[in-house]
Amino acid sequence: MIEKPSIWLGEISLDLLNDLNKNTLGEFFEIKFIEIGPNYLMAQMPVVEKTKQPFGLLHGGASVALAETIGSVASWCAINREKFIAVGIEINASHLKSVTHGVVTATCTAIKTSGKLHAWQIDIRNGDYELCCVSRFTSMVVPKP
Repeated sequence: MIEKPSIWLGEISLDLLNDLNKNTLGEFFEIKFIEIGPNYLMAQMPVVEKTKQPFGLLHGGASVALAETIGSVASWCAINREKFIAVGIEINASHLKSVTHGVVTATCTAIKTSGKLHAWQIDIRNGDYELCCVSRFTSMVVPKP
């Protein structure tokens, strides 16, 4: 199998990605980046009271927050971070299976990372590797203010 070159620009590490979550919604939801691949990122989020809706299920909004967090960070990793930022402009999600406990794992894979628009596919799976949510996230690359 031919190994594809990495889409990430500059040095990235799990420590760097996890430091981005400090004092953000990502930290509040305990989102943790766990793996960096050549064209994907993986992050986990616990299914606990603060990420559940009143009936004990993982809140759809928490799944979307996980998807947007990992998608935004992925775009940030794929651009010249000294000159640009990436801002989310669209996200959708289909919630396919409920989750009541454990940890969910999101895998964010590049669809398109050239030009001003980036598109990402985010699959969220439960602890049994069952697909629970699929999301597509689009960001726009803009100059730093």
